Amino acid sequence: MMKERKSSRPEGLVQVRPSPARPGPALNREIQTKIGQQLRAVYDDIVDQGVPDRFADLLRNLDTKAVRTEGVDKDASE
Repeated sequence: MMKERKSSRPEGLVQVRPSPARPGPALNREIQTKIGQQLRAVYDDIVDQGVPDRFADLLRNLDTKAVRTEGVDKDASE
């Protein structure tokens, strides 16, 4: 009966060796262009959805508080 040899490396971790330097991109220009077009198509739909009113209100409140805090900090330093 053979005993299983255990790895000294923790389970789930993979050793990654640096690859040798490549002269130029791994993907040709046509493939890069196609990937770019597909990413833009996906993300354009998301951008077109806009920001929900609730999030916009939260961002405005944070901006207002930040301006107030900056004003207090400037007064204290003078």
